[in-house]
Amino acid sequence: MFLCLLSAFALSQAFRTVTSIIAGGLRADFGISPDSLGAFAGLFGLSFGVTQLLMGIGMDLYGLRRTVLAAFPLAAIGAAVSAGAPSYGWLMLGQLLIGVGCSPAFLACTVFISRHFPAQRFAFFSGVGMGVGGLGLIFTGTPLAWLVQHGGWRLGFGVLAVLCLLSWLLIYLRVHEPELPQAADRPKESWAQAASRFAELFRMPHTWGILILGMCCYAAFLSLRGLWLGPLLMGRFGLSLVESGNVALVLSLIALFVPALFGRLDPGPRHRRRWITSFALLMAGLFSLMAFLHHAAAMVVLIFVMGMLSGYSVLQYADVRSSYPAEVTGRALSLYTMSMFLGIALMQWLTGLLAAWAQHQGHDPFQAVMLCIAGMLAAASTAFRVLPQSPSLPPRRAS
Repeated sequence: MFLCLLSAFALSQAFRTVTSIIAGGLRADFGISPDSLGAFAGLFGLSFGVTQLLMGIGMDLYGLRRTVLAAFPLAAIGAAVSAGAPSYGWLMLGQLLIGVGCSPAFLACTVFISRHFPAQRFAFFSGVGMGVGGLGLIFTGTPLAWLVQHGGWRLGFGVLAVLCLLSWLLIYLRVHEPELPQAADRPKESWAQAASRFAELFRMPHTWGILILGMCCYAAFLSLRGLWLGPLLMGRFGLSLVESGNVALVLSLIALFVPALFGRLDPGPRHRRRWITSFALLMAGLFSLMAFLHHAAAMVVLIFVMGMLSGYSVLQYADVRSSYPAEVTGRALSLYTMSMFLGIALMQWLTGLLAAWAQHQGHDPFQAVMLCIAGMLAAASTAFRVLPQSPSLPPRRAS
């Protein structure tokens, strides 16, 4: 059942990274500017993030299977709308539908893990899930680049629409989640009661540091892989679409394995938060280096190194799992996932605006983008370090 749920997450990964490969085709067909391209990429994260709370409540009230089956057809419809889009507005509508349709995909996997696997193995199985979901990133590497080069970007969306329907059918046939024993003894909540329990999370002081960093870490990597990788390699170094797709493919292969590796290396609650802030600051430094690096081979090596380090984000899910009581874990994971994708929307939209401004001013747009990402990561890491942590975690050591 877990692997069946992961098929939807893999397609969600494909949709959220498709822009870096089809950006040239969108600019050619619709004449869109960098800020419009950033808005297009960011709309997936925005629609995905805004609907997370609804999906979390839906999973609590109706179960994982029903929630995914109800929402995921919208992803197939959105992909079909995008494939036939006559204008930029229709393209944005398709992206909106895709984001809503994919919104329960990974949340369903993490809630499934929290309910059916031991707590001490949460980081490992989350890493495995993120790794298997990375198969969607592989599709948006060389395979999608080849499809776009030979059949156009619309064909890519058409193939994704068909894959969505196949994934939905697989979940319908194979996922039959057993009812939890405690569910039979608990009165069914209303939507208003479920929403009020989400509000309780915001009254916990340690929630804010978790959400602030959650908005930046995965967003930084996804803004590179899902939006700026192709334009950077083609615009700064003159690589072809397929060559850029090859780099994306290798980066995606790396992403298959590093989350599980970080999950296995999880140092536990006492040291996990220090690991998270250290890796976030290291990634900020690498993005700063990327802003000024103008050697193609060195840039590709740096991108692969960043891919190897990106798996640390799985530790953030483990931190959320350890920071809240078991009865609100699902909602806390839902809220954290919402922050991740709202952060993606914000970062991709903001970097698109900065790229357009820099281009208009005669500056290197990619330098502005990378410095913006580095600054956001550094600020979020600092906030996470100084804001309160959960009282259920071991106290910080005096510095």
